[in-house]
Amino acid sequence: MNGSNSRVAFPASQTTPVHRQARGPELQQERAVRTRMQILDAAAELFAAQGFPATSVKDVADRVGMTKGAVYFHYPTKEALTIAVVEAHYARWPGLLEAVQAKGLGPMDTLLELLDHTAAAFQDDPVVQAGARLQMEQPLPIDTMPAPYVGWLDLLEQLLAEAEEAGELRAGVSPAAAARVLVSTFFGTQHIAARLDHRAETTKRWSEARDLLFLALRA
Repeated sequence: MNGSNSRVAFPASQTTPVHRQARGPELQQERAVRTRMQILDAAAELFAAQGFPATSVKDVADRVGMTKGAVYFHYPTKEALTIAVVEAHYARWPGLLEAVQAKGLGPMDTLLELLDHTAAAFQDDPVVQAGARLQMEQPLPIDTMPAPYVGWLDLLEQLLAEAEEAGELRAGVSPAAAARVLVSTFFGTQHIAARLDHRAETTKRWSEARDLLFLALRA
């Protein structure tokens, strides 16, 4: 199958300038960057497992074997650490999309492959899981973190519009409406999997929903 003609991309996810300034120092030294990532990964594991209210900076420090002061050097507040985890969640998606696009599939198969890999990330990646849980809990002011779902809606609508042009989308199906249904179904599925089985069944639940939806969407 021929690949799609254009290269769609995720819109950039941004936070407000005041909160960008509160993230902590910009570090370039390899060791400092590695330490910062260790802190972020530990925070993600804790946020994913127990949520924002039950996770303290001391918990994060204990997980990585540091003092609270060392954590605060890299992330001056718990809120700054929270924002960093959510932004790391969003940073996963452009690389995943590029890897799928490199396969040269048609737009519908690109869409299918992208959502399958995303479901696997929700099942296995603590950073992805933490970002999703933090945005569901919304522990910070609403304009502090990237707006959820908007980038996915835009991206899926672009892919579905390409599918329509390629004759791969069922006649009469609106790309915008189909994107809204897919995003609602996908994120509803992963949320249910998180609540009922700690995400162990995320890919299975998504594959069940996917098979029904794509049966209705494909030409």
